[in-house]
Amino acid sequence: MAAKPRPVYLDLPNIRLPIPGIVSILHRISGVILFITLPVLLGLLAASLNRESVFVSYLHFVSHPIVKLALIGVLWAFLHHALAGTRFLFLDAHKGLELQTARLTAKIVFVSALVLTVVIGALLW
Repeated sequence: MAAKPRPVYLDLPNIRLPIPGIVSILHRISGVILFITLPVLLGLLAASLNRESVFVSYLHFVSHPIVKLALIGVLWAFLHHALAGTRFLFLDAHKGLELQTARLTAKIVFVSALVLTVVIGALLW
């Protein structure tokens, strides 16, 4: 009787993923962030549209620097998810599958999401 193969220990902090792998994982993380935060933000928006007092308290709440940073994080999640999702749609259509092109588009998505987040975040701060 053959022995069962032992589980492989993966040293996750030391695994060096290529940039397309990082963009893929960040796409999933940004999707989870959006899934959790968008219903909350939409609920706050709906409540703020009902009464002026709720709107004023909402403005006071979002003026706090920590809340602003969290909203900038949600902005990054939205931008990254949209850009990476567009990239994945092209990959599903068999466009940009070559190794160099895939790496280039992953870098473009990664940098574009960060730059757009900084620019829009600075404008909204």
